[in-house]
Amino acid sequence: MKVLIKNGRVIDPASNRDEIADVAIAAGRIIAIGSAPVDFAPNRTVDASGCIVAPGLMDLALRLREPGHEHEGMLESEMAATVAGGVTSLVCPPDTDPVLDEPGLVEMLKFRAEKLHQARVFPQGALTRNLQGEVLTEMVELTESGCVAFGQADVPLVNTQVLQRAMQYASTFDYAVWLRPQDYYLGQGVAASGALATRMGLSGVPVAAEVIAMQTIFELMRTTGARVHLCRISSAAGVALVRQAKDEGLPLTCDVSINSLHLTDTDIGYFDSRMRLNPPLRQQADREALREGLADGTIDALVSDHTPVDEDAKALPFAESEPGATGVELLLSLALKWGQESGVGLTRALAVLTSEPARVLGNALGTLQVSAGQLVTGGVADVCVFDPQAEWVVQPEMLRSQGKHTPFSGYELPGRVRCTIVGGQIAFQD
Repeated sequence: MKVLIKNGRVIDPASNRDEIADVAIAAGRIIAIGSAPVDFAPNRTVDASGCIVAPGLMDLALRLREPGHEHEGMLESEMAATVAGGVTSLVCPPDTDPVLDEPGLVEMLKFRAEKLHQARVFPQGALTRNLQGEVLTEMVELTESGCVAFGQADVPLVNTQVLQRAMQYASTFDYAVWLRPQDYYLGQGVAASGALATRMGLSGVPVAAEVIAMQTIFELMRTTGARVHLCRISSAAGVALVRQAKDEGLPLTCDVSINSLHLTDTDIGYFDSRMRLNPPLRQQADREALREGLADGTIDALVSDHTPVDEDAKALPFAESEPGATGVELLLSLALKWGQESGVGLTRALAVLTSEPARVLGNALGTLQVSAGQLVTGGVADVCVFDPQAEWVVQPEMLRSQGKHTPFSGYELPGRVRCTIVGGQIAFQD
């Protein structure tokens, strides 16, 4: 298919491009940025007047809920929500049922996703069998089947010796290890430790749970040489430790969720289970440190942490309800909101959703690495067209995701996705 995107403001953070231009697409590739070739005859034309034409977004933490949790999200519904949010590539954690610890399971997931012709799915393989923290998975075979990294999702790896061996194994083959930094024993609470949790009688998760886990990971990085990506850091102390580790030269990247970037523990209100999230929402000082860390590059990427949860699991009392929220359709708008409020500008707000996540994935992207997260002539045509001036109110019932629970219900947000193109094909158009 040949597609012509006309009159849009083309912004590519990777190359600092920011200009009014046309984008011509043919055979899944961008063949021109600026003016289309004279003999170019498009099958489809997208009028992007007043809109931003950006690289397709990349979400490093998006649960599709299949296999095993179809009552909370079907592959069809979550992939539809993904492209409606402008996301063209996603990494899904391994905590499905069964766990993504066998090549056949990974291949099946990728095959089913590819048949939908929507976003690109990059599975994260389990670091240990069934995420039980005892036996390492066959990382080489899982990589050959399509895994881009290895992790434990939200399941802490208690045995430090197993973690050390896993990192040694990963380092041997230059695989990345993705870890949620949280100490198992200190992380059993349901809200962030503090005055509010104490007043509400909720069991707390102290900042020390994150800090202790980070210190352990960093020490093992020094001895094994493994590359590590920290998933969804949540505290000011965590940001400071990451900054120190990067200054030291450790091969480290990290991300933060849209929830921690915008919300604090006070948003729990009167035991609002929509705010039951993992990691738990922390205090305002933590939120401000996360925002600053994302602005100055200490934190590499912003993620939706999209985790659809069904009605029954959220209708329980706060402490018993299932953590998680729907977020992929809000990712772009919340990034723009942060960009406006923090004064970092549109380019940085887009970079943490495009070029920076692509850099985190690096070699794992294979042939896509050259142009992933970018708009370049000859590159893969993954494009997001959005109207930055449009404002919309978050109405859960209007979301395409099967999960309707979001802590941002009723928020007025900037930016609406008008068109999402994946591999030269229009996957979504508003």
